[in-house]
Amino acid sequence: MAGTSSDAGKSLIVAGLCRAWARQGVKVAPFKAQNMSNNSMVCPDGSEIGRAQYLQAIAAGVEPSARLNPVLLKPATDRRSFIVVDGRPGGTLEAGEYATGRAALAQAAFAAYEELASEFDVIVAEGAGSPAEINLRTGDYVNLGLSRRFDLPMVLVGDIDRGGVLASIFGHWAILDDADRAQLAGYLINKFRGDQSVLAPGLDELSVRT
Repeated sequence: MAGTSSDAGKSLIVAGLCRAWARQGVKVAPFKAQNMSNNSMVCPDGSEIGRAQYLQAIAAGVEPSARLNPVLLKPATDRRSFIVVDGRPGGTLEAGEYATGRAALAQAAFAAYEELASEFDVIVAEGAGSPAEINLRTGDYVNLGLSRRFDLPMVLVGDIDRGGVLASIFGHWAILDDADRAQLAGYLINKFRGDQSVLAPGLDELSVRT
């Protein structure tokens, strides 16, 4: 589950999907390889994860743990973040290191996903930011990097309240290379209210173009 931007509604949608599947008896878990937030929660084992993943775990009926959010970046300044890896303090990350200095973080994230995959029937993975941030594509392990690594279909979420949602969805599809584009399985327009027939011409055109 990726978004056209931060705050597109990914976290709530993931929580809802986890709850729905859990009620159907499916063994499901949420996963976010990397979260950037100062809003965190302490798990029963003392590890620290993002608040959204803690709530998603409750929705899924699983015990919150660091493997649900193996990398947590806690912004300290505009150019530095404190790192929490596998629920424990892991040093700092400078802004200039973000694009290329994340190999160890990627390893921790992939290992956590593999552990979950061996235990659960369904994992609902949540991306971060936008998967079309092509300046950060090298070294990515939370959006298309994760999707490509484990061949996970990606649903792109756009927030209609922000305006330009159809252009944003199409722009994401257009800017990706063919291999990344192949991971896009569909899109979801969040917060739509009103008469769907008003939106339908745009959806039809989007389907033709993509």
